[in-house]
Amino acid sequence: MNVRAPGRKIGLFPASFDPLTNGHLDLVQRGLRVFDEVVVALARNVAKSGTFSTEERVQMLNDVLGEVDRVSVRVFDGLVVEYAREIGACAIIRGLRAMSDFEYEFEMALMNRHLEPEVEIIFLAASQDYLYVSSSRLKELIRFGASVADFVPPAVEERLKQKLAGDL
Repeated sequence: MNVRAPGRKIGLFPASFDPLTNGHLDLVQRGLRVFDEVVVALARNVAKSGTFSTEERVQMLNDVLGEVDRVSVRVFDGLVVEYAREIGACAIIRGLRAMSDFEYEFEMALMNRHLEPEVEIIFLAASQDYLYVSSSRLKELIRFGASVADFVPPAVEERLKQKLAGDL
């Protein structure tokens, strides 16, 4: 089912969002400068267990992005490039923080290009404020009682505290 309206550019931003960070939100906002619509797609990965369930992550995404114009939140299974084709996205948005991100993302982009040459991969360098932010670091900070308010929306910080505070 191709849902793209003629002439409309849809960017797909897929990730696990475990948890959603301000770095993710920065990429969504920057994606809106390039695309008519950004689909924030939670990749449901049955082989990977996260801190939050799929339902909890969707709720956090909707809490923060639910009212943002030209942004929709969805869940998908399977190959991201096939999902991009299904929704009519012309590009997949990927964020890069460090050289290690680039190596992984570059290999993935080449494979996706092989599978679906019509879908572009757009790399956005992380904003300087979020270069060192990762979900594992945030979870560690929360476990030791530190604030992560500079790195996640307030609702996400609260959920992290409820889930992990004092969990050593």
